[in-house]
Amino acid sequence: MSSPPTKTTKNKTTKTAPSRPRDHLSPEDHLEILKQLYLARYFDVRLIKEKRRGRLTGTLYSSHNQEAILVGTLFPLKPSDWISPIHRDMPAFFLKDMRSGWENPDRMGMSIEEVCAQVWCKVGSPGRARDNWSHIGSRAKHIIHSTSMLAGTIPVAAGVVLADRLNGGDAVVLTYNGEGSTAQGVFHEAINFAAVHKLPVITIVENNQWAFGTPLELGCPTPDVATRADGYGIPGLIADGQDVFDVYDKVMEAIEWARAGKGPSIIECKTFRAYGHGDHDDDRAAKYRPQDEVEKGRSRDPIAVCKRYLVERGYLSNADALAFAAENKGAQEAKDDDFPPDVVAYMKKGVDYAIASPSPPAEEGGMWVFSD
Repeated sequence: MSSPPTKTTKNKTTKTAPSRPRDHLSPEDHLEILKQLYLARYFDVRLIKEKRRGRLTGTLYSSHNQEAILVGTLFPLKPSDWISPIHRDMPAFFLKDMRSGWENPDRMGMSIEEVCAQVWCKVGSPGRARDNWSHIGSRAKHIIHSTSMLAGTIPVAAGVVLADRLNGGDAVVLTYNGEGSTAQGVFHEAINFAAVHKLPVITIVENNQWAFGTPLELGCPTPDVATRADGYGIPGLIADGQDVFDVYDKVMEAIEWARAGKGPSIIECKTFRAYGHGDHDDDRAAKYRPQDEVEKGRSRDPIAVCKRYLVERGYLSNADALAFAAENKGAQEAKDDDFPPDVVAYMKKGVDYAIASPSPPAEEGGMWVFSD
């Protein structure tokens, strides 16, 4: 978002390539990012398998093939920053502030036990069995409660950081949306408000090409959703949603812009939805999406893209890159051996906790419904 620095020599002045945000990450950070991609993928794989085994009810919204967006947007944040996830971002609830330690009870993110209890509708879940998926949040962890009305969270996010700014804070908020939500009036009203007041709202558009069953061209008149930012005089960035480090770079640019008091931005992450809108839509999706389009959309697996980059940089050996081969495998084909053991163990802890937990008592049915 700024001009590259200049380098002056005796005879001429030339521009040098600016360092990318990723270049300031340590080798350990790079490997942690890969491990978080594995974890987001395994969360998806394990729950799909549990559903097919009959051990889980309710609707699942897969984030398969979109993990680079989740990890790449969350990794740059401070613990005190806010997020506003949507239904396809379920791993975001426990990935937030993972840099502070997976087992750190004080980190600013939900535990895997809480999230799995939510999925299984058990005691210990934030929603107390009122939903099995993402309609949860945590003021203490700086997670805005999710809603199915995409784009409707943007004005809420704007209000959260407006209050933070009035209280002297420097938090930013990432609000996640699908490309279809950019056609709604509330999307434009909220971003206009954020732009006028220069609020640090970063709108992440997960452009997976399909708004439920509506293709992008029937919901947006331009090929790039990010160009909607032009009307508000704010940056509109486009990230390769399959490349976790490109997503990281774009989000870091937007964060620096926001913390400098320059206001909001839109980041379009181009990706592809691997399955149906939800598992209830898988059979229908196979009819409204051509098979060759699906194969092309899933051809650049985020885990494979990340591995290649790490090998090129010398952070990962070829042998280690081949050790766990989760990439390019659907939920049916992937096995536990395709993932690092600590990833499998972390998810197992959450699943075991949820299955062993009781359901809330029936007397709770009226809780949060009526007020005396």
